[in-house]
Amino acid sequence: MARAIWVLLLLGIGTAAAMWLAELGGTVEIKVGDAWIGTSFPIALLILCLAFLVLHGILSLIGAIRRWPGRARNRRAWRHRHDGDAALTRALVALSAGTAEAARLEVRKARKLLGDTPQTLLLAAEAERLSGHDEAAAAVFRQLAERDDARFIGLRGLLRQAMARGDWNAALALAKEAEAVQPGASWLREERAQLALQTRNWREALSLAPADAPRAPLALAAAGQEPDGAKAAELERQAFQADATFAPAAIAHARRLRGEGSPRRAKGVLEEAWAAAPHPDLAEPYLADDTDPLARVKAVELLIRRNPTAAESRLLLARVSLAAGLTGRARGALEAVVKSGEADRRAYLMLAELEEAEHGETAESRAAQARWLREAAGARPEPRWRCGHCGTEHRRWAPVCEACDTAGRIAWAAEPTVDRDAAPIGGKAISGPLQAVTG
Repeated sequence: MARAIWVLLLLGIGTAAAMWLAELGGTVEIKVGDAWIGTSFPIALLILCLAFLVLHGILSLIGAIRRWPGRARNRRAWRHRHDGDAALTRALVALSAGTAEAARLEVRKARKLLGDTPQTLLLAAEAERLSGHDEAAAAVFRQLAERDDARFIGLRGLLRQAMARGDWNAALALAKEAEAVQPGASWLREERAQLALQTRNWREALSLAPADAPRAPLALAAAGQEPDGAKAAELERQAFQADATFAPAAIAHARRLRGEGSPRRAKGVLEEAWAAAPHPDLAEPYLADDTDPLARVKAVELLIRRNPTAAESRLLLARVSLAAGLTGRARGALEAVVKSGEADRRAYLMLAELEEAEHGETAESRAAQARWLREAAGARPEPRWRCGHCGTEHRRWAPVCEACDTAGRIAWAAEPTVDRDAAPIGGKAISGPLQAVTG
């Protein structure tokens, strides 16, 4: 309704203006030499308007003709871009579906239509990699790495390939280049952490480990590589402070304190570790200075006083009591372990030994020993340091299994749980003290 009113208003104004011009009268004369042209003012004004419209039309036509090649090029570019985007989408779908050849075909179309953009090059590299053409994929990744706007993408692809084939020297060089291009990238930090673990650079692995990673094994492994004694001592202290339940860290820290002339502080460290998580390896350095059997019993009482009911505490007390001839005390500790349901093979073997110590070579002793030996045969095995990758037992914890050269898989366990499919350090299926280093 409002639009109709405005149209009527404009028509009215136009009609009024035309009537006014018609009543205005007057003439317009143009004389050029002997030629003379004369007409009324309204007609002259109408001719002027028509001339303007004609001139404007001519100029517009000339502009349209001049712009026609550019518009044609733009239409052709838009059509190529549209077809290229469609080819990229089909390539993405093919990659997601795992159809490598279809992806390569679509990527070739996209590169022909769109050129070698970072997007088309990345998809081309992934398609080549999926189809098993690693050299072709590496060539495309190198193209990306030569571009200023996609250098990090190319370096990332080359780094992934180097790590997949185990070329750690090349991977380290590529990681340094990528770090210079994109400092602080979280993905790159994770890759560098994996590289540090694979190359056994424990100090670097410790510095790159996330906040929630088990830092004690890394710090202890780094201390073993540190030539500077003061720095090694600091790393051992860090390992113990990071996790007092990690017995190897406590043992290394206590050994360092003893070597520096602080045996009392060394024993305090071992006592704290035993209170946090009793471990049989802690007993050997704690009792190193005590050779008398009765003195060793008293020393064990000090060691276990903050955690006396733990199975390891009772087993240790039974062992030293038996060695000191305190058979009653040994029996009390062993029977408490059996009653708690936490007894393993060691408890039953010590009970068999205890029967012989108490009763000698008698029929009653042999019957009791046979009973305890039968119990031992069916009991769960004692815990050991075992490699979760190959199952090899180790006398001491180590960051790398000497049998299979796998890092981070040695753990304190009662049952040998071998998982050969689990990835080594840096993979998601790792178990053991270093399993969470890379998040």
